[in-house]
Amino acid sequence: MTIPATRSGTRGALATMYVGAALTVLATLFAFIDRAGLAEHIRAGYPAYQTAEIDSAVMAYTVILAVVGALGLIGWLGSAWLVRLGKGSARWVASGLLVIAACVALTGLTVQDTSGGVGLAPMLGWLQVLPCLAGLAAVVLLWSERG
Repeated sequence: MTIPATRSGTRGALATMYVGAALTVLATLFAFIDRAGLAEHIRAGYPAYQTAEIDSAVMAYTVILAVVGALGLIGWLGSAWLVRLGKGSARWVASGLLVIAACVALTGLTVQDTSGGVGLAPMLGWLQVLPCLAGLAAVVLLWSERG
C-alpha cells in the first residue's frame, strides 16, 4: 500500500517531520551549548566531585545525547524519505520510532542516578520531549490519511 504524496495530510506530516528533525538538532546542540548548566546539575548531585570528575560526567552525558540526537535525526530523515516515496510502511516506521523516542525522553526525565536525583539536567530532559510532540503530530497526520 502506498500513501499518495499529494494529500494535504501527508504533506503536513512531512512538514511536521522536518520540524521534528530541527527540534532534535536544537535539543542535541543545547547539550553542547549549556555544558555549564549540566556541570552545575552534576555538582549539585555530587558535591564531593572534583572538577575532573564533573568534566568527565559532562562529557559522558554530552556524548550520550549526541548519539541519541544523531539516531533521532536518522529516524526523522528515514521516515520522511519513506513518506516522500509514498510507502505505507512510513506509518508503522514513524509510529515505532515515536514509541522509542518517547521511551528515551521519559528515561531522561525520570531515571535517578546514584545521588538519588534525576541524572539528566531537567532542561535537557524536557528538550528531549519536544521532538516527540512533533512525532506525535506526524504520526496522527499519517494515520489520518489511511483510506
